[in-house]
Amino acid sequence: MPILTTLILAAFVGYMGAWYSGAIEGNFALLLLLATVVTGAYWLAERFYFLPKRRAAAAALESSAAERNAQLAAQGIQKVDGPDVAEAKTRLLMQPWWLDWTAGLFPVIAVVFILRSFLFEPFKIPSGSMIPTLQVGDLILVNKFTYGVRLPVLNKKITEGNAPQRGDVMVFRYPPQPSMDYIKRVVGVPGDEVAYINKRLTINGKPVPTTNQPDYFEQDAMRYFKQIEEQLGEKTHRSIINPDVPNFVQGVTDFKYKENCRYSVEGVVCKVPEGHYFMMGDNRDNSLDSRYWGFVPDANIVGKAFFVWMNFGNIKRIGSFN
Repeated sequence: MPILTTLILAAFVGYMGAWYSGAIEGNFALLLLLATVVTGAYWLAERFYFLPKRRAAAAALESSAAERNAQLAAQGIQKVDGPDVAEAKTRLLMQPWWLDWTAGLFPVIAVVFILRSFLFEPFKIPSGSMIPTLQVGDLILVNKFTYGVRLPVLNKKITEGNAPQRGDVMVFRYPPQPSMDYIKRVVGVPGDEVAYINKRLTINGKPVPTTNQPDYFEQDAMRYFKQIEEQLGEKTHRSIINPDVPNFVQGVTDFKYKENCRYSVEGVVCKVPEGHYFMMGDNRDNSLDSRYWGFVPDANIVGKAFFVWMNFGNIKRIGSFN
């Protein structure tokens, strides 16, 4: 067992090393599932086989020592020099290193697996596509059950949950590369016709209500951008616009249901197909979103983002957001 355990641990370390170095495309959900299964198997083996076996050996040692002492006492020998039975018993009951690193870690790994897979998952914002709502470096929590509980790795929905609503900030698997997670705002739901023409958002022929806000100073760009407040459904949020960027969408790729979209020098109009969503970043002219790579299928949904739990560069960022 020690050799087998060494090989298993070496495989996990090798996988993480190859992932970190970029040699392979890692899958943390799969890694966590495998870790839970492997450590769980060791935990069961420890609970129902190895531990009872050690306890039986310790009991046999204690019984043998007691029997020996009784025989010596019958001969009038009261004090016997020999091994410390209590210390030997402790050593017999001690969990070996290979169980410490497997069965001993199972409760922690299992709790992390359950929390991350079915309740809440942490993410770090890597880019400025959701400025001003989310900043680079924000550490956020994503609700995994609002839109229905899904099986880890397979991402198959097992409970229905609520349908995503316009204005929700959603984490999803990036359709062109599903191993990568993206975060954007839900702008169009199934059946909607979404138009972004001349930097103005319209849904089903009705302009989204907006109010002008003071210009937003973007620290990384060291410049001011036009800022507006939009209302999608009952929710309001702020977006920023760069007037210097052309209205037409540059760098559009091929994607499923592309025939539902019409592109022009003024922008784009798309009809959202059933079971799909149209996503946009709040930093409208610095966001790679549905305008470029298409619709997000329901099967790609990860969860609803709702809380910034830390930003080490600015702790005032902690709190909920729309």
